[in-house]
Amino acid sequence: MAEIKHNATGRRKSSIASVSMSPGNGRIVVNEKPLDSYFARETLQMMIRQPLELTGMSGKYNITAKVVGGGLSGQAGALRHGISRAILSIDNDLRLKLKKEGFLTRDPRETERKKYGQKGARKRFQFSKR
Repeated sequence: MAEIKHNATGRRKSSIASVSMSPGNGRIVVNEKPLDSYFARETLQMMIRQPLELTGMSGKYNITAKVVGGGLSGQAGALRHGISRAILSIDNDLRLKLKKEGFLTRDPRETERKKYGQKGARKRFQFSKR
């Protein structure tokens, strides 16, 4: 019998996470590295595990993810979004729980572009009267 895999995509800032969940013992692998090796900060690891703990699936599924683009914080957000969507494909009854916590909402905030003749997106050069 073939192993059932649940795939989903998560996005945050400029990061994209491809998540694959299959029944197992709770191992999380990101870009072929263990979770604690790829995301060294404890807060990011906790953020990624949030949807699993909320739905009670912490030790029941193995997660394999490929994350590209952005920084570590954006990648962690994309991974959390992807895991939440994969959980939905396993059990659609958990939608209300995940939605209430905001795990299914794609955070729309992006970096504002730098404006020409200025120092940054909002920052300006110092004004001199004389």
